[in-house]
Amino acid sequence: MTQRRQFLRGALSGAAFASLGTAAATPVARSALAGLPELANQTHPGTQAPLQPTAGRPYRPVVTLNGWTLPWRMKDGVKEFHLVAEPVVREIAPGMNARLWGYNGQSPGPTIEVVEGDRVRIFVTNQLPEVTTVHWHGQRLPNGMDGVAGLTQAGIPPGKTCVYEFTAKRPGTFMYHPHADEMVQMAMGLMGMWITHPKAAHPLISEVDRDVCFLINAYDIDPGASSPKVNTMLDFNLWTWNSRAFPGIDAINVRQGDRVRLRMGNLTMTNHPIHLHGFEFEVTGTDGGPIPKTARWPEVTTDIGVGQMRQIEFLADEEGDWSLHCHKSHHTMNAMGHSVPNLIGVKQADLVKQINRIVPGYMAMGEQGMHEMAEMEMELPDNTLPMMTGQGPFGPIGMGGMFTTVKVRRDQPHGSYRDPGWYRQPPGTSARLWEHDEAIAQAPDTPTSPHALEVQVRKPGSGHTGH
Repeated sequence: MTQRRQFLRGALSGAAFASLGTAAATPVARSALAGLPELANQTHPGTQAPLQPTAGRPYRPVVTLNGWTLPWRMKDGVKEFHLVAEPVVREIAPGMNARLWGYNGQSPGPTIEVVEGDRVRIFVTNQLPEVTTVHWHGQRLPNGMDGVAGLTQAGIPPGKTCVYEFTAKRPGTFMYHPHADEMVQMAMGLMGMWITHPKAAHPLISEVDRDVCFLINAYDIDPGASSPKVNTMLDFNLWTWNSRAFPGIDAINVRQGDRVRLRMGNLTMTNHPIHLHGFEFEVTGTDGGPIPKTARWPEVTTDIGVGQMRQIEFLADEEGDWSLHCHKSHHTMNAMGHSVPNLIGVKQADLVKQINRIVPGYMAMGEQGMHEMAEMEMELPDNTLPMMTGQGPFGPIGMGGMFTTVKVRRDQPHGSYRDPGWYRQPPGTSARLWEHDEAIAQAPDTPTSPHALEVQVRKPGSGHTGH
């Protein structure tokens, strides 16, 4: 995490971004930053430790998956934050970087954590090449703080700072994002999470041992490119959590017996059925607030619509490495072309020989399905992820995109988020290939059951039509 000195160095040399193939950052004068809260910046793509509160009302902080929480300062009883909207470079996964827009060095921006009843003041500095705003998604606030360009405020010009101030009136899980040229700005990754903790024990909000949040987002970036195509409506090829794709998404590491809360927000162009292996959970909250206990039911998959938040909670009482992923099959794949034909069952050996005369190194794929993509190492354009990638304890993991693991261990230290490595399955508990025993191997080919039936196949005659 860097502070204002590094920020000023970048802010006053915004032309450096021009060489990255994206819009240059708009310079901000030093005098314009006088009196603002100390700026915190983050570029490391890993999950950062929870930010323990040092001022104001106490609360148990969240952990942002592959993200961090924004520090604040107290001034006259008000929590003050400083967000900077700017071009950023985000590592989607090792081997691929994307030129995005974000806040404070990262996309999504940092999570903002406050307590119910807090008076908050957020300074937003615009280093983008066009006007922007911030909409505080789901908040109860004065109309003039709602952040819709042209309707509730004038857009924040490049190089200028706007201040928002309101009281966090209700606990819950929320988001922030622009309502100014949002087709471009949100497609470029300009977004972040907001958590309002309850000020006291709440009858509908349980105490949990692990509290993890992330945003669901998506990009359309051509193989070999690094900037998203902002006019895409449906055909995205990178499905991400907090702008990370597997194997770049960190594992969620918990102790056996922990009560775990996951908070997820969807800012893509489609819904996402999020599925957890190994446990049943309850949906305990939305961006409308906590759900009454009489309205909850056990689930293993919850569908999160566009612009929605969902809180789920479960008891991590079974050890193991358990999958957490979107259940739309293409959303657990990395970049791929949507016009690739289905070649399953098509013999391509002769075709490969002919194509290799023109395109040396051409490889056939898809003849027996696409799992081979997880196993082969083929040459890819620079800054491109394989469709399926990442190694597990039993070989290549045939998933990418919106996928990670929940690692449950009985010896995980309380409060520790360290990765315990892969789970060692106890003897006799692993799926295995079936080995025929002698009795089955020597069994006669003819049926022995007195009720066995002889099956005959009758083909339709030549005059049989209408099928």
